[in-house]
Amino acid sequence: MFAVIKTGGKQHRVVADDVLTVGKLDGDVGSKITFGEVLAIGSGDDITIGAPLVSGASVAAEIVEHARGPKVIAFKKRRRQNSKRKRGHRQDYTIVKIVSLDGAKN
Repeated sequence: MFAVIKTGGKQHRVVADDVLTVGKLDGDVGSKITFGEVLAIGSGDDITIGAPLVSGASVAAEIVEHARGPKVIAFKKRRRQNSKRKRGHRQDYTIVKIVSLDGAKN
């Protein structure tokens, strides 16, 4: 059984016991969270697609850890103008493990 969930403006196809990296979520390590925005759920040929969401469906997950991505350098230089700017950025992520899928039928 799989589900397509929406979190952080992105869509992810998940199955049970998947480990997934998503945008930063609130919560402590080890706490349970529920993704309520399920776009599709099913297995094999029996798939329920929401319009836009599947009513009553949810995906339960556990927060494994909070992490940060690699440093990205944004360097801008205007040649012969004695002008430059250097900025660094590191994105915050949350790593979650999918515990269970609950797909309620209409």
